[in-house]
Amino acid sequence: MDRLNAEDLNIKDKVIHISRVAKVVKGGRRFGFSALVVAGDPDANYVGIGLGKAKEVPEAIRKGTEQAKKNLIRVKVHKNSIPHEQYGKSGAGYVFMKPAPEGTGIIAGGAMRAIFELSGVKNVYAKSIGSSNPHNVANATLKCISSFFYKGELNKRRNKQ
Repeated sequence: MDRLNAEDLNIKDKVIHISRVAKVVKGGRRFGFSALVVAGDPDANYVGIGLGKAKEVPEAIRKGTEQAKKNLIRVKVHKNSIPHEQYGKSGAGYVFMKPAPEGTGIIAGGAMRAIFELSGVKNVYAKSIGSSNPHNVANATLKCISSFFYKGELNKRRNKQ
């Protein structure tokens, strides 16, 4: 399988969460920043997330964007929505998503909304349950998205016609 070249895509990025972190040393605290970034091409249906860490916010965002571009996955879209209902879990964060009819829009919050916007999904119902930590929600959403399949693919897996 050929590796995806991010330069061939029209990648957009969005910052999901920025947190200030501290390292305690003898003379006090050393502050740094971590940025959770989602990058994707809505037209080609690719999306990925990345975590960047640095002493300054812009550098953390840049590193997160670069990592997100390296972690791009293909999103299976059916009629501008997702193919079927799906649950996902990461840590204590659960997400549930199901297809929505045309014209509904993205009914999701926080990290899930940003991921759906950049993945090219235009109509979806989604709910996060349990942990509201953006890292857990984003990882659970990507696990869900990566495990979608079309009806024909499932029949092939089951060796049916």
